[in-house]
Amino acid sequence: VQLQASGGGLVQAGGSLRLSCAASRRTSSNNAMGWFRQAPGKEREFVAYISWRGGGTYYGDSVKGRFTISRDNAGNTVYLQMNSLKPEDTAVYYCAVARGSAGSPNAAYYQYWGQGTLVTVSS
Repeated sequence: VQLQASGGGLVQAGGSLRLSCAASRRTSSNNAMGWFRQAPGKEREFVAYISWRGGGTYYGDSVKGRFTISRDNAGNTVYLQMNSLKPEDTAVYYCAVARGSAGSPNAAYYQYWGQGTLVTVSS
């Protein structure tokens, strides 16, 4: 399984970006998917996950109310809509496929990872 993340870039504070992550095959219709991020010099941080049916979502405290995770009906692609971006959101964002149908904020629960896409928010 390969995951291809895209949509990163440079944006001013207060702006928006939408990240996408496409799986190479239909892996994930029965698996939760998540987004994590890693800023320079910091540990990887949980951002959000969505359950296999898309009905359950969960967010990290730092992004709650600003970011929205969703997935397409086929289960192949997960999205992260990021609004009201802040400079502290600057990081490489990674998508991942969970080992099961329920998500987790624990990175160890995820079995497949994308290569990451860089988001830079300028002040």
